[in-house]
Amino acid sequence: MTTTTGVQTIIYPVKDLERAKAVFGALLQVEPYADEPYYVGYKAAGQDVGLNPNGHAQGLTGAVPFWHVTDIRGRLAALVEAGAEVLQDVQDVGNGRLIASVKDSDGNLVGLLQDPPKNPS
Repeated sequence: MTTTTGVQTIIYPVKDLERAKAVFGALLQVEPYADEPYYVGYKAAGQDVGLNPNGHAQGLTGAVPFWHVTDIRGRLAALVEAGAEVLQDVQDVGNGRLIASVKDSDGNLVGLLQDPPKNPS
């Protein structure tokens, strides 16, 4: 059974990363946990908020809510079968974290995110 733990991540495509960092720093009142030329990420109030300076080039027209799922490929296939259009196929963005995004029939963006399995200690 494929499950979701809800929307826990939202990624904003930005054109000017420095200006966006100033705005989101003022909004969230925390320092970024990741601050790279290709991605800036914040954790605040149980949410992961990311800034993607390449998002517009990837076809993102606005903020993308990412639904955390346990089977990204299965969920992506189900969305496509239901009529969604793939914007970004499944890709590993580091350390086994997988993401994908689709556009629904109204043009709304939907992201999927699957974290790698946790190793039992």
